[in-house]
Amino acid sequence: MRENEGTVPGLRWWTVVVVVLLDWGALALTVGLVPGISATTGWAVLLAAILLGLLGAALRPAAAALLTRIGWLGVLAGWLLVQAVLVYLSLSVVPGLVVADFWSAFWASWIYSALVSAALWLVTAGQPAMMTRHLLRMHRRHRRAAPTTDVAGVVMIQIDGLSAPLARWAIATGSLPTLSRWLRSGRHVLTEWHAELPATTPASQAGLLHGASAEIPAFRWYEKETGRLVVTNHPKDSALVEARLSDGRGLLADGGVSVSNVFSGDAPTSLLTMSTVGSRRRPGRPDRYLTAYLIDPFGLTNSLFLTAGEIVKELHQARRQRLRRVEPRIPRTSSYVLLRGLTNVLLRHLNLSVVAEHMMRGAPSVFCDFVDYDEIAHHAGPARPEALAALEGIDGVLATLEELAASAPRPYHFVVLSDHGQSQGATFRQRYGLTLDDLVRRLVSAPALQVQAATDDEQAGRARTLRAELLPEPDDSRPAGRTQSRPEFLVAVSGNLALVYLARHPGRMTMEQIEERHPALLPGLTGHAGVGWVMVHSSRLGPVVLGPEGRRVLATDRVYGVDPLAGFGPFAAGDLRRHDTLAHVGDILVNSMLDVDTGEVAAFEELIGCHGGLGGWQNRPVLIHPAGWPVESELVGADEVHRQLVRWLERLGQRTAWREPTRQEAAG
Repeated sequence: MRENEGTVPGLRWWTVVVVVLLDWGALALTVGLVPGISATTGWAVLLAAILLGLLGAALRPAAAALLTRIGWLGVLAGWLLVQAVLVYLSLSVVPGLVVADFWSAFWASWIYSALVSAALWLVTAGQPAMMTRHLLRMHRRHRRAAPTTDVAGVVMIQIDGLSAPLARWAIATGSLPTLSRWLRSGRHVLTEWHAELPATTPASQAGLLHGASAEIPAFRWYEKETGRLVVTNHPKDSALVEARLSDGRGLLADGGVSVSNVFSGDAPTSLLTMSTVGSRRRPGRPDRYLTAYLIDPFGLTNSLFLTAGEIVKELHQARRQRLRRVEPRIPRTSSYVLLRGLTNVLLRHLNLSVVAEHMMRGAPSVFCDFVDYDEIAHHAGPARPEALAALEGIDGVLATLEELAASAPRPYHFVVLSDHGQSQGATFRQRYGLTLDDLVRRLVSAPALQVQAATDDEQAGRARTLRAELLPEPDDSRPAGRTQSRPEFLVAVSGNLALVYLARHPGRMTMEQIEERHPALLPGLTGHAGVGWVMVHSSRLGPVVLGPEGRRVLATDRVYGVDPLAGFGPFAAGDLRRHDTLAHVGDILVNSMLDVDTGEVAAFEELIGCHGGLGGWQNRPVLIHPAGWPVESELVGADEVHRQLVRWLERLGQRTAWREPTRQEAAG
């Protein structure tokens, strides 16, 4: 059931009164704090606050359109000056108020916006109604222009990194009230699916959005043919990969919208998406969205205020971990502190605004990735209080979207899913005092051989994407990711999984060749306490998994000695058989140890929560969907989840351009 545009259940005229009173109080404090501004009566301040709100509602849409045409310098100037101009006009024309000059109004605009943001946060904490009303007001023009239809749409929200076991626990404890209400009412059901190796966002999204996860062997990998190191959180590399895996019939191809993903799903409208950020030909470039967001005091200024609060909260939580001697833990660097503010506030609010607009436009399908939880869980731990607080924030986003759907031009169903889980544990370096590339360097026949480590901050890719959307880079014809020279060994790590390449050897080196050239390497790896198993490809036996006390030949599934995959779950052998067939797989595949009692692993990166390999909850993502939508097959792998999502879209009457002809249609 949809309500008339601009109305939300539970919202009444008193919300307007609350906003006016908050604005009045904030402006009165601002007048008292800023030199050069004075008022003879409080009623004059009230009138100015009302006028400021009316001027903003009337002029900001036109300002956003104009500034977008000027370019990014105009957008930046608009963010800095538009609110100041409105404050200056309001204070200048109302009798009883005196403003000395424009710069007094400039500083007053920032103080006023900060005070309003703080007051709204205190008044509306935990209640999505105010945000819902604001988004409806922002997008009312799009809602009025959208034709009404009874064909349902689907909003797919990815909670990056959420495992099914943790989701069940958080729902049971009341940490996720929106999801809990959906499940308890019987409207939705929770299904667990298996994320095949590698359990990473790029691999899973290649499957979820394109049905082509086999194109990605890890988060980062080396291509011997070209000497290219591919890192999938680099926009140019993600564009390269999508060009390989896309067949034009992705999940969102029939009029869908991709927001803040790694790949686009062939969506006609793709925003804040890594693979399309550099495209000049795509429709729906985000200039207008970001412009409106930048000059809206409830948007960016509110987000900046909350970002500052998030940074303070992070500093407190990191100090609390140190004082309480919480283990395992890692140092939380200044770059992470800033990145947490970006992903947990700015990007979340921007994503919400973009999804809201396209719901008001009546988009048939929207897929958006929220990375807040995943980012914090990497550094604090998947089940730590700060990570769970991020989950609560995303649950609040779901509550807002649910309210918005009541005013959309079509009914909407919601699907909530994750791309992988996370496994916790002290890192390999913390446990053993060296990195995996250090260990390889010790074990090779000639210690002077060059061993290069390929590491990169996963979440930094989100910052790169946002920066590229804000400040598009000039065309660059150089191949993305090409290394300057070939080292003898290259160790590319992805969580607790590592791909080791003998980079100067053409093609994949066999187990026999490795044993002949570096006889201490494989025994040294499998004998190390931090390594759970190693997979190589034998010229005689095919893929072989080696452990400290045994081996498993995957072609025949015969185990000699102790099974190295014991404890890694029922899908481990199948995952490795599949992974052995992928292009650009490492000459040696290394997975960390697994504590079967605690589920802890040892990441080869400096992350407490990790994913990418096998072990723990990282391979156990979640799918929450309407109860009336049947799951028709065992959901093993992101490609199978993609096929299930496609079937659901087809039953809703979407994907008409991609529907396979019936037998009668094909014959006729």
